Amino acid sequence: MRWLPLSLGFLAAGLPAWAETALNVTYLRLETPPVPVLSNLDPIPWDDGIAGAKLGQSDNATTGKFLGQTYNLTVESVPPDGDIAAAAKTALAASPFLILDAEASAVLTVADLPEAKAAIILSVAAPDTRLRDADCRANVLHTGASFDMRADALMQVLLGKRWTRLALITGTHPVDKDWSAALSAAITKFGLELVGEKNWSERADLRRSASSEVSLFTQDLPDHDVLLIADESDDFARYVAYNTWLPRPVAGSEGMVPAGWSPTLEQWGAVQLQDRFEEAAQRPMRPRDYAAWVAMRTLGEALTRTGSTDPATLRRYILSDEFELDGFKGRPLSYRNWNGELRQPIPVAHARALVTLAPIEGFLHEYNELDTLGRDRRESACKAFGEQQ
Repeated sequence: MRWLPLSLGFLAAGLPAWAETALNVTYLRLETPPVPVLSNLDPIPWDDGIAGAKLGQSDNATTGKFLGQTYNLTVESVPPDGDIAAAAKTALAASPFLILDAEASAVLTVADLPEAKAAIILSVAAPDTRLRDADCRANVLHTGASFDMRADALMQVLLGKRWTRLALITGTHPVDKDWSAALSAAITKFGLELVGEKNWSERADLRRSASSEVSLFTQDLPDHDVLLIADESDDFARYVAYNTWLPRPVAGSEGMVPAGWSPTLEQWGAVQLQDRFEEAAQRPMRPRDYAAWVAMRTLGEALTRTGSTDPATLRRYILSDEFELDGFKGRPLSYRNWNGELRQPIPVAHARALVTLAPIEGFLHEYNELDTLGRDRRESACKAFGEQQ
């Protein structure tokens, strides 16, 4: 039996029938060459993100069939050395609705195209702070969890456990350094203490000698409660756990990990979402899948509520206080109208179970507790959305 998403079933019963409407969406992916890593135990699925968007299309169609709405999804994949701008122009000529799976510089390239000025671009893969800050664009909404949101979630959990003395190991890739910077900023923001840090430079084959090499590498770190690891390339972190000089838990990119989605989520209807995804994709849902699912559902919810396919109308509604989306995380999701970022709880989990869902109890906010994760209005340097928002 195929279960109907909770939010969709109730929507269909209480909404008027709109005129026949079609919403065309392009999923545009800029492929990235794989980074050489020590282990290939967890290969990235070829349809990471794409599978989530397809499930979102299916979920939209469940409600759409009652309201005369059709959702069409076209997938375009650009090779690493391909012309993302040309591909975006072609996609935008067909539809102003674009789900963009690309790194930060490519997001800016697409967003700044004249053809994209009136479009709605939903970024699902770029966690960079600058895209929510000084380099924000008014036509870009962010459904993927940022480095800042993830780091803030982790620090809330550590502070709640009174694990306040932290050490940090940072990997060699740019994405590792960006994640490390977000962790360091969150440590300062929440008043924890960074007692020591090192850059990963070990060249030994950890598959054979991790027990000795990692122990020696971590021997000179000061005493700490938790060892943070910034290894977003999934290179060495798996070999650090249980091989450290001091018997300490690890967190960050390994151990206790904050992410936009986790297969360990079981409450709030999350199992229902996971089951439907696994039935369709034959694998667990990943954070990028979830971000792409949210992107499609955002457009579907906006069309259902407004009855319009005009991007300006949908954007106004999405950024308004009226917009809410059931994201199966226990709280309604909405968008920050000062930088276009999705407000969302962040699961903090290890491989086999959820630790907790942030924000945790005790972290309060004058407007929305979800704004304790990531750049709050006062912290954001984004000006593109305008003071009227």
